[in-house]
Amino acid sequence: MKLPIAALALPLTFALAAPPAQAASWLEMNFWLSGPRYDAQLPPCEEPAALGTIASRFAEKEGTFWASPLSIERFGEVRELAFRPWARDTVPRRFCSARALISDGRHTVVYYSIGEDTGFAGATWGVDWCVVGYDRNLAYAPRCKMARP
Repeated sequence: MKLPIAALALPLTFALAAPPAQAASWLEMNFWLSGPRYDAQLPPCEEPAALGTIASRFAEKEGTFWASPLSIERFGEVRELAFRPWARDTVPRRFCSARALISDGRHTVVYYSIGEDTGFAGATWGVDWCVVGYDRNLAYAPRCKMARP
């Protein structure tokens, strides 16, 4: 079956009439395609706001999802495990660990990281954490290994 010449000529005409592709303009390159710019200014592992966030979110998670009254009573032996352990252009993170007393009387370890621009809407630092023995949905399994550097 032969196609009419007009049917073949129409797509060719549209292809030749299209403007050539252009690279990003100076404005786009300097403002819209700038890439990550991190200053690596993170609070220390002992930051009360970070530990408070972990304690409040742990209690919320236990109460909401596991119908448990457990909470973190206090933290101790807080120490830094690593700072920015990966490539230079990755999100700066401070990896930490602490001992925690849980309201059921057990002592356990909490592994957490404080990351730049990982808070609400990327506007501030944020905290990712895991309490060993209480990672019931195995998000950081095994034994919170995925929360460590």
